[in-house]
Amino acid sequence: MTLWGGRFTGETDALMRQFNDSFGFDRRLYAADIQGSIAYAEALVAAGLISDTEWNQLVDGLRQVGAEFAEGTFEPADGDEDIHTAVERRLGELVGEVAGKLHTGRSRNDQVATDLKLYLLQEIKGLRAALIELQSIIVEKAEAHLGVLMPGYTHLQQAQPILFSHWLMAAFWKLDRDRGRLEDMAKRACVCPLGAGALAGNPFDVDRQALAEALGFEGPTPNSIDAVNDRDYVVEFLSWAALTQTHLSGLAEDLIIWATRAFGFVEIDDAYATGSSLMPQKKNPDSLELVRGKTGRVAGHLTGLLTTLKGLPTAYNKDLQEDKEPLFDVLDTLKVEFPVVTGVIQTLRIDEARMAAALDEAMLATDLADYLVRKGLPFRETHHLVGQVVRRAEAADVPLSQLDIETYQTVSAAFEADVYEVFDFQRSVAARAAEGGTAPQAVTAQIEQARARIESALGGAEVTTAF
Repeated sequence: MTLWGGRFTGETDALMRQFNDSFGFDRRLYAADIQGSIAYAEALVAAGLISDTEWNQLVDGLRQVGAEFAEGTFEPADGDEDIHTAVERRLGELVGEVAGKLHTGRSRNDQVATDLKLYLLQEIKGLRAALIELQSIIVEKAEAHLGVLMPGYTHLQQAQPILFSHWLMAAFWKLDRDRGRLEDMAKRACVCPLGAGALAGNPFDVDRQALAEALGFEGPTPNSIDAVNDRDYVVEFLSWAALTQTHLSGLAEDLIIWATRAFGFVEIDDAYATGSSLMPQKKNPDSLELVRGKTGRVAGHLTGLLTTLKGLPTAYNKDLQEDKEPLFDVLDTLKVEFPVVTGVIQTLRIDEARMAAALDEAMLATDLADYLVRKGLPFRETHHLVGQVVRRAEAADVPLSQLDIETYQTVSAAFEADVYEVFDFQRSVAARAAEGGTAPQAVTAQIEQARARIESALGGAEVTTAF
């Protein structure tokens, strides 16, 4: 028997049932549904709507239903439209008519919103921990390779020498912003819809503040219509996931390029690579290519849900059932992906010699311009003069350091014999010592800041009570 069939005389079409039912994917909400139902039963006792004996029956039955789901012994029935219907049906089989009292003043509208928030907040705990673990591994890798020089790139063209650790720390700070955004959205989600009813509120004087506290929320939603209509927390999560996924994709792209034989800067461990079914020599960075590839899917889920929500009438509409499958898919993706990316970074082999060999003196052209600045010339002028020097070196097919002093001085009398001191990659890197720069002491300072951020995060100082 359906929960809503009293005014209907005809049977639901079989295809309509298949189209309408969500139990196949929302059954994963069972623990949240049981948790919310137990809390609601307590609220009904406090409101004088059920007795202590009935409360005990309901809670014992709910816990038994939860155990069946957890143990994999729960048997669905034909009428189980969704997780809420399935739990209530099975509860009735276990405890009898008293099960019908549990839904007093409650709607599936406020029930599903509560379940989904509880489930998502719990999942965020695990994602946050996995994100912090990835950050920790990045910091460890950066500290272990602090002295390694490599070419820095803009437009995928060699630009200036940097420390490999500096590149790694750029990834850390992106992920740190991602962690902050995840915590922020969790705080906004930490309000309880339960007790909002279908849209107009609860008529039985249920204590919503106590309900919220019992479920670990910071308080109840302030408006019952908004409570059942709001899916901002799902959109925010998918938006967070899309941006985080974009950051992971950028990290993956660099490593994919650097793992090619043309670069040879890094080698992906066998544990995170695959081979070719035809070419025996191939070692493909499939782990990273999948990270890059899944970015379109994750971003697509965000776009899809926004399109679903666009123009919906206020309060609950069945369209909102479409919030779960994209959310679940993104959660499942990230729960596997974070540990995989962490493993890639942790086991990554760095070829310092190949990185060093790729350094080109042309990358020191800016240092040459800075040399003239220190001689008193304006930077715009020095930029132009060094451009002439670069052109002459290219014409002579020699590196900048092999141009004789006479050639330099025909470009500018400000060039002196000490100009050749510029052609030192270590010196170039060390010169960028301002905060946030690539000099070893600046990168070390970044690492120290990063460790402090991780320690603070592990201490829970920035985490909502929902965690």
